[in-house]
Amino acid sequence: MSLSADQTVEALRAAGEPTRLRILSLLAGEELSVMEMSRILDQSQPRVSRHLKLMTDAGLIERFPDGARVYYRLSHDAQARRLIDTVLDILAEDAGEADHRRLDEVRRDREEAAVTYFEQVAPQWDRLRSLYVSETAVEAALEKAVGPGPFERVVDLGTGSGRMLTLFGKKAKMSVGLDLSQNMLNIARTNVTKAGLDKVELRHGDIFATRLPAASADLVIVHQVLHYLSDPSAAVAEAARLVSPNGRLVIIDFAPHDFEHMREAHKHRRLGFADSEINGWLLDGGLTPSAPIALPHDAEGLTVTIWTAERRVQDRKTA
Repeated sequence: MSLSADQTVEALRAAGEPTRLRILSLLAGEELSVMEMSRILDQSQPRVSRHLKLMTDAGLIERFPDGARVYYRLSHDAQARRLIDTVLDILAEDAGEADHRRLDEVRRDREEAAVTYFEQVAPQWDRLRSLYVSETAVEAALEKAVGPGPFERVVDLGTGSGRMLTLFGKKAKMSVGLDLSQNMLNIARTNVTKAGLDKVELRHGDIFATRLPAASADLVIVHQVLHYLSDPSAAVAEAARLVSPNGRLVIIDFAPHDFEHMREAHKHRRLGFADSEINGWLLDGGLTPSAPIALPHDAEGLTVTIWTAERRVQDRKTA
């Protein structure tokens, strides 16, 4: 369905201001908070918020709260995105260069803080991860959701201490674990060796660009990773790309919560995910989601959800 003339004029008016064009260009890269955009644009948060409201009302961008913070991203509406892409395409190539340099600075600051955190906590990672949620309960539910196997190839993105590899490695002909933290990878190597697994490959790799072949794994796992990421939808898209026909992607993460202290204490960027959000990303990746599994929350009030989805092969039989 195309935009009406009135809708097109409203959208163009909303976009037709220098700061708003700058914001659209930034959001074309990733979702951002008001605070981050204020820093990049060097404008006050109230001023940035006014621009954001106008574009939200016009359907160009989407607003979503995450605990005490609010994030924005480009609209998922196909016609709105087409209009945005057209507007951004005709901008001069050097337009927004300074903004994107500052965006890179924001990214580097986030990445450096995260790397420092993971390098520091790596030796205690399994203990820290179980402070809020019973790992025994999560792993029992996960094994039930994944099934008995066997698996041709398991890929664990953001493998951390390698716990998912030791849990499913014996059911797989071969496994691959990726992580950006060398300290974590060293711990994973020790744990994999202790588990007696010899067909496991551990790589220093980026969840956004794994460099693994498409459709190469019949089980892809993303365990307690998405809430650290600046662009979780892109990570899900990359994970989905790896899923082979009749293969499965499993995501384990927190349901939405409001524990703001986890941003500073544990470098969480997102405070959980709604079922509709994850399922939308899975569908966008060409996968068919199953019903989410929500594990009862612990004493702190955190709920862990397991989302699974398959790449189903269409029945080619003719009537």
